Amino acid sequence: MRAPAAWTVRGAAGVLTGAALGHTLWNGVAEPGAALAFATLITVGELAVLARQDRQDPLGRRPAPLGSAGALAYALLGQNAGQPTHHGVLQTVAVVVAAVLAGIVPHIARGRGPALDHLSRRVLTVAFAAACFQPLYNSGRLEQWVGQGPYLVGYLLFLLGLTALCDAVLAAALAGARTGRPYGPLLHDELRAQLGIGSAICATGVVMALGAAVAGLWALPVFSVPLLLTQLSFHRITAIRTTYRQTITSLARATEIAGCTRPGHSRRVAALSCAVGRELGLSERELTVLEYAALMHDIGQLSLVDPVPDGATAGLPDGEARRIAELGGEVARQTGVPAEVAVVVERQADPYREQPTAARIVRTVNAYDDLVGGSRHPGGSLAALERLRLGTGHDYQPEVVECLARVLARGGRHRVVPVPPG
Repeated sequence: MRAPAAWTVRGAAGVLTGAALGHTLWNGVAEPGAALAFATLITVGELAVLARQDRQDPLGRRPAPLGSAGALAYALLGQNAGQPTHHGVLQTVAVVVAAVLAGIVPHIARGRGPALDHLSRRVLTVAFAAACFQPLYNSGRLEQWVGQGPYLVGYLLFLLGLTALCDAVLAAALAGARTGRPYGPLLHDELRAQLGIGSAICATGVVMALGAAVAGLWALPVFSVPLLLTQLSFHRITAIRTTYRQTITSLARATEIAGCTRPGHSRRVAALSCAVGRELGLSERELTVLEYAALMHDIGQLSLVDPVPDGATAGLPDGEARRIAELGGEVARQTGVPAEVAVVVERQADPYREQPTAARIVRTVNAYDDLVGGSRHPGGSLAALERLRLGTGHDYQPEVVECLARVLARGGRHRVVPVPPG
């Protein structure tokens, strides 16, 4: 069901884009000066994002504050320096599409452009905002209903709230089709993202539209400065987070360098744990905590005098495994990671009914990687999963084990295994 939904979104955006471009080319551009000014603003916004962004969000997010605010402002533009505008919905879509393409085509040629989903979302979101404003404004009914005072501002804010909701719904649908994650947690993550940078984009879009209505197009560069600063701050935060993750990854490799664990063990556990977490519907923040904890789950072995053979903690007595986990939690706290990460690390050896969800996942996946990497289970993945299922009464949560089996059956980090019925 997810793939058809994604193709429906892309198909609707494609049909709308074709209709908008054809209509605009046939009838010409109304108020070409305003169209050129907003198109330039959107293009600059897209170029500014791609010039600084080397990698995209795993969910396909690609924040473009300046370009998004400019597109919304053009969709909500009713007057230009006191003179009514008549560009309508289809021209709005055509101008936005042309501007976005102008901004991303040079970077697509360099292999760093956004996915088609980004453009599809932009087209449908802007079309929604323009369709809710332009017909009412051009017919005069909007002025009859709300006038030109604070009620108009209230209507624009309400409309932008609906537009943000529309964008979140589309983004969650496309991300679900791309990643296979449940729709509910994805929508929750998108709505949280809208409360952050999304609220700044919407507010600036309203201010731009109202400013251009009074002061003309010269208002656009004035109101662009705050979003340019916001965009710069966003890139700095992204760079800090990337560096932070690289630091944790390097720290996790200390157990491999010291010979405490097998090469690649922490990275395999982290990757497979995140896949299981997505299958269980964890939010983006919960997945981040899970990834960090999975990378650091064996860090407590650095405190041992006698290393565990092959670093396999799955077969240790409960007391010894709990002692290693508690040592790992203490080490994790000293590194400055979030408190939730240290809690997951130190509680991974507890009975699963007493563990947080992330600790249940890490314990299960760690045991699986230990079992398939050792010589105790020559049967490989299938034998390891059967061993985990035998331990679901005390050590491993049954739902987590079955999620792990489904992930592996779809081609996880190890060879594909069949998922037994029931």
